[in-house]
Amino acid sequence: MSSSMITTTTWVPRGFAAPFPTKYTFDEEEFERIAALAKLQLDDAKEDLEEAQGTDAAPGKASKKAPKKKEAAEEDDDASDIEIDDDLKEYDLEHYDDDDEAEQGKGQSMGMFGNVKSLAYYDSNKDDPYITMKDDHEDDEGDREDLQILATDNLLLAAKIEDELAHLEVYVYEDGADNLYVHHDIMLPAIPLCVEWLDIPVGKPGVAKDSVANFVAVGTFDPDIEIWDLDTVDCMYPNAILGQGGNAEDEKKKKKRKKAKKANDEYHVDAVLSLAANRKHRNLLASASADKTVKLWDLHTAKCAKSYTYHTDKVCSLAWHPVESTVLLSGSYDRTAAIGDMRAPGEAPMKVGVESDVENVKWDPHDPNFFYVSTERGIIHYFDARSATKDPAASKTVWKLQAHDESLSSFDLNPVIPGFMATGSTDRTVKLWSIGPKGPSLVVSRDFDVGKVFSTAFAPDAQVAFRLAVAGSKGTVSIWDTSTNAGVRKAFAQRMPDKPVGEGEVEDRLVAVNDEESSSSDEGEDEDEDDQSDDGAAISHDGDSMDED
Repeated sequence: MSSSMITTTTWVPRGFAAPFPTKYTFDEEEFERIAALAKLQLDDAKEDLEEAQGTDAAPGKASKKAPKKKEAAEEDDDASDIEIDDDLKEYDLEHYDDDDEAEQGKGQSMGMFGNVKSLAYYDSNKDDPYITMKDDHEDDEGDREDLQILATDNLLLAAKIEDELAHLEVYVYEDGADNLYVHHDIMLPAIPLCVEWLDIPVGKPGVAKDSVANFVAVGTFDPDIEIWDLDTVDCMYPNAILGQGGNAEDEKKKKKRKKAKKANDEYHVDAVLSLAANRKHRNLLASASADKTVKLWDLHTAKCAKSYTYHTDKVCSLAWHPVESTVLLSGSYDRTAAIGDMRAPGEAPMKVGVESDVENVKWDPHDPNFFYVSTERGIIHYFDARSATKDPAASKTVWKLQAHDESLSSFDLNPVIPGFMATGSTDRTVKLWSIGPKGPSLVVSRDFDVGKVFSTAFAPDAQVAFRLAVAGSKGTVSIWDTSTNAGVRKAFAQRMPDKPVGEGEVEDRLVAVNDEESSSSDEGEDEDEDDQSDDGAAISHDGDSMDED
């Protein structure tokens, strides 16, 4: 039985994707780039092999291998006595392996990419003598049109595990056509945990460092952060690696690489749990890890600029301040959220405390003096950053809400519509909230049949401000036009900056990939069954206590 899961998603704003993404080309320059990036992994694999061979060669084991070699030789002698059919003689099967052995005897490398260079490659199929069916110009044009991305399309990036294989799926969302499809995907080395879109080129020679681009950074269970070009299809290897895997040129670091995990100031040594790109200082990327550190990377050099130790347990979430571009909010399993200035690495941050492990942290996009913290107990806290102190035990919330009965695994705040919040939980429900002066009130609760909800994300553009992407443990992603819900229209009709949402009857819009059954079963249920009041939501204000258990 196959299994799949989407761990996280993120949107790409309109206008950044190339209209016609290019297909990956493997040439001499690309081979050299891959060889340099992969050298450290290859050297480590070689050392592991030598260690394993040294173990096998220990006393008492050598005698076990000799009989096997002898048996293999006897089998070869027996095989040479077999009569070869006349029709097969022309293929010279008796000497099938001779060429390979000869090549290996000349020092041919058989590493991860060792035999790639020996393959003949051609810029066009017309030049390849072994391909009799040459390139068709009409086919090329058809492929080009299939890859086309319009200026009105959004990209949605989904980190997915499917049958123990990890990859990043790049979806195209055509809002006008109610269409969502996978454009291409990127193979990943381990289970992906976080994805962050980048608008700056990284590790791309010949391109201005500060130019606008369409890249993505991916954090996984491996400590390295991979950066890929989203406008290139079928890439073999990332454009850059942030971490020890990207330091192949440093011989000293290669020799010092140890199996033991010890936190340091240069790279992560455990899973990368969160990534945050600085939208004002575009070359800066922050990362949070299970090694309890937060690191700041310079994307121009692909090196760690600073490392911060603000927490005593795994750091799981990051968010840059929307106005103060050097201030970073971080959340941890040590049950605190920290507000630190990246310009002062030695200064203790301001902190707030919560009742259980932090899941996510976010600044209020419409009032940057405030921020949100969600926890594994299904509670969401709203804090005033101006009242934070260095003592997390002294912190007080403006309000806190028991939004779900289980872990509040994801939540998002609409970047265009003030006071519009979506929460997702491992209880399999997604809830929409209207936040007013007295706190949040429930507008809609819905099960999208995506399993345990791991990601809820509003679209970033004003034209699609009501679109919400939902994904979870069943490996499917759905995009819901929340404005088609009567409760949402009633709550937010007057909050839309440009054009208010109408009050008439609107057909429910839920777009998914191969999701006919769930979409048909959901039709029409929102107008009546999903509209709920906030009777079941427990809210407390000004730090009052509440029953959290």
